Amino acid sequence: MSKYDLVIIGSGPGGYVAAIRAAQLGLKTAIIEKYNTLGGTCLNVGCIPSKALLDSSEHYHNADTTFKEHGIKLSNLAVDMKQMIKRKNDVVDQTCKGVEFLMKKNKIDVFTGVGSFKSAKVVTVTSSDGKSQDLEAKNVIIATGSKPVTPKAFNYDKNRVITSTEALNIDKLPKKMVIIGAGVIGLELGSVFARLGTEVDVVEYMDSIIAEMDVDCGKELRRALKKLGINFHLKHEVVSVKGNKTAVTVGVKKRDSEEQFDIKADYCLIAIGRRPYTDGLGLENIKAEVDDRGRVRVNDHLETAEPGVYAIGDVIPGAMLAHKAEEEGVYVAELLAGQKPHIDYNLIPGVVYTWPEVAAVGKTEQQLKEEGKAYKSGKFPFKALGRARASMDTDGMIKVLADKETDEILGVHMVGPRVADVIMEAVALMEFRASAEDMARICHPHPTYTEAAKEAALAATGDRALHI
Repeated sequence: MSKYDLVIIGSGPGGYVAAIRAAQLGLKTAIIEKYNTLGGTCLNVGCIPSKALLDSSEHYHNADTTFKEHGIKLSNLAVDMKQMIKRKNDVVDQTCKGVEFLMKKNKIDVFTGVGSFKSAKVVTVTSSDGKSQDLEAKNVIIATGSKPVTPKAFNYDKNRVITSTEALNIDKLPKKMVIIGAGVIGLELGSVFARLGTEVDVVEYMDSIIAEMDVDCGKELRRALKKLGINFHLKHEVVSVKGNKTAVTVGVKKRDSEEQFDIKADYCLIAIGRRPYTDGLGLENIKAEVDDRGRVRVNDHLETAEPGVYAIGDVIPGAMLAHKAEEEGVYVAELLAGQKPHIDYNLIPGVVYTWPEVAAVGKTEQQLKEEGKAYKSGKFPFKALGRARASMDTDGMIKVLADKETDEILGVHMVGPRVADVIMEAVALMEFRASAEDMARICHPHPTYTEAAKEAALAATGDRALHI
């Protein structure tokens, strides 16, 4: 039996990053992946392929809507979905091969098959042909990620009733698509197809879109996506989904009344969240426990009730974000090596890769109100920014929330161009417990999108914004 200091089940961002860090720290490490390619959901059917399609669709949309204004004339503009999907697949292939290279570089043993616990210290790898082998491990990390939630009533058939996995491979542009759920995944993929010309209807039970983010972000993004042509049915629930070989009919009911109607479309995309994936892990053979939502319970050191067995990423409570999983993977590897790692969950940024993008870190205004925290707020719209006018990206704003007494930055929320990158200014400052005054006094290059952060901070320090 092969013996390891650490065996990791799952090769997504949490798993493969944990493996690399453990190997760097001198631990003999193995990683188990059930599929033939490494990288998990994120690299294969999540973050990477969706961003590839988002970029492709944004290029087309700009060519179709803004190039003329820029003085660029085009003729015979058309969408080639097959080429778009091919490019996406090439990006995924290159990225997954990169992870494969990193495993070899760091001398990490890779096993292909389903990993399950025979006992706390023995993990069995069962390959697709039914053959199995046991690995002995001093420590194990569960990094098996999540799967889309697909209620039985929605009749998920992978044909016309689909999840993000299937949506990423549609190679013929649909005329109409219904999306159930106005969260990150639904809006990102909805914006891809809306930009290319698909009529998109979004059905959401809540009162707002991206409901877990700051309410102002939801309002700004909804305004921008409506201009893109997306139709929103907020405060509505889906009562039936019926698909056939060529189309789907979605029955929709107004939340607070008996009013119902049907939406007919080419596809129905289910995007109501994801569930922890622990199928086939053999958790019953160890002391690890799951909560009522199927998430593996861990302590403050990400250790389960079984000593030496840890869990990270989507399979445990917290935001389902690739970068959260990476931080947790590094945390466990360093902990096992005797170091004193640390994660501040309040400072893990969240991003929505629509256009305009949405990014946030820290507390939302709703959370501060619920906590009874005295705070001050400063906002600055991108339409008042020279750089945004130059690029014709004037939708959105940046909001800075600061402690009313100490001026410490408590939260920063952004909707606008490239805010997925701009947010790191706020994350870095908040890591050092900076004040809004600190952010305001830093010299920002002109003209840039980051100037909106400076202006919002000036507004938060006492109505001192200079350009509005």
